[in-house]
Amino acid sequence: MAENKESNNDLSSPPKAGQGAVYYCYDAICGWCYGFSPVMKKIEEEYKNQMSFDVLSGGMIMPDNAQPIAIMASYILEEHKNVEQLTGVKFGDDFLWHIFNPEKSDWVLDSVKPAVALCIFKEYHPDQAIEMASDLQCALNYEGRDLTDDEAYRHLLPKYNIPSEDFYTKLKSEEYLDKAYYEFALVKQLQVNGYPTVLMQVTDSKFYLLARGYTDYNTLKERIEKVLKEIS
Repeated sequence: MAENKESNNDLSSPPKAGQGAVYYCYDAICGWCYGFSPVMKKIEEEYKNQMSFDVLSGGMIMPDNAQPIAIMASYILEEHKNVEQLTGVKFGDDFLWHIFNPEKSDWVLDSVKPAVALCIFKEYHPDQAIEMASDLQCALNYEGRDLTDDEAYRHLLPKYNIPSEDFYTKLKSEEYLDKAYYEFALVKQLQVNGYPTVLMQVTDSKFYLLARGYTDYNTLKERIEKVLKEIS
């Protein structure tokens, strides 16, 4: 599947010399991305000395079509079982309470705030983007934290040594909202129409599509090795 794509883009992290830059296009509220997180963490650990890694938020559910959890609960109720069965991840009881009791939940699914939060996190530790994205997904899907709530992120700040006052100032700022919307636009420009998607950039305009949808570790590794062999 290592499909070659040409794209006019404005990605700021150039590929490492002779290798590539891997872009993981995800959304914090995407259940399949939650299942894919362990794969990406393992891939990054193996290849971090050969290429750079970044996470781009896709904006799967925007404010103009944000929906109460009750509207999607029946779909999530069935789909989370498929994610667990195929990927081995587990959804936490605190998350599933909202799925089993949608009429009692006040959750509204919206991709914007977790995308803003990730932009802030990446500014402090750009080399830990994969881990940070995984933590946001765990916060939602296992710990049952509402990612539209500012307090959903506080427990992660000590882990990444981010001053809480700085974080919450930035979380409410137009600057970081713009950064999130820039990522949404960039993902769209890269012609990503589903999550998770993994791309490898090898020149300013040349990309390889490594994964569209959940992809197991061995398959993704095989595709990366094929690209590395081709460009070496």
